[in-house]
Amino acid sequence: MNPSHFCKSLASIKLMQPGVPDRSPASVRRYAMAFALWGAVACAQAALPVGAVAPDFNAQAALAGKEFTFKLKQALGHGPVVLYFYPKSFTAGCTVEAHAFAEASPRFEALGATLIGMSHDDIATQKDFSRRECRDQFAVAADADAKVLKQYDVALMVMPNTAARVSFVISPQGKILYVYDSMNPDQHVSNTLKALQDWRDQAKAH
Repeated sequence: MNPSHFCKSLASIKLMQPGVPDRSPASVRRYAMAFALWGAVACAQAALPVGAVAPDFNAQAALAGKEFTFKLKQALGHGPVVLYFYPKSFTAGCTVEAHAFAEASPRFEALGATLIGMSHDDIATQKDFSRRECRDQFAVAADADAKVLKQYDVALMVMPNTAARVSFVISPQGKILYVYDSMNPDQHVSNTLKALQDWRDQAKAH
């Protein structure tokens, strides 16, 4: 199916059909999120490309449950930044991805990189997520107004305030070195680590 036709169909689907057994508001919201993410590959906007200037931003963030202001420009002063967007904290794929990034955090640190996740969740949710699923290993930022995810062109077409699963590696000079766009969480860690290592190796060669 043509992606644009698919997205229009997806956006117009009525969730309160007789075949939906549980029509409570909470159930409908969960169903909507799950269905939208199912179609996310076809409906995501094109993320910013390699070589583009990474939009600067400040955001509320949490590390080990403690709130602070994350400043991209400041972080880039210490080395590259791995910024990964994900749809929603505490959903299945996003939890798997957070665990993987938490386990690999020492490897990112060894490569001199700052690691931060970002979603549309509010800061209260991110404080909890940073403790429970990020395991106190790295920070997650709250993009409650969806401003940053739109600057990076990672918004879902059918849910424009929700990010697709997209990982960026940003150079200290503020340029995007690598982009990985996949709703499958499995390769985001290994691919961004490889991109960082390749960048380090090229820097040494010159």
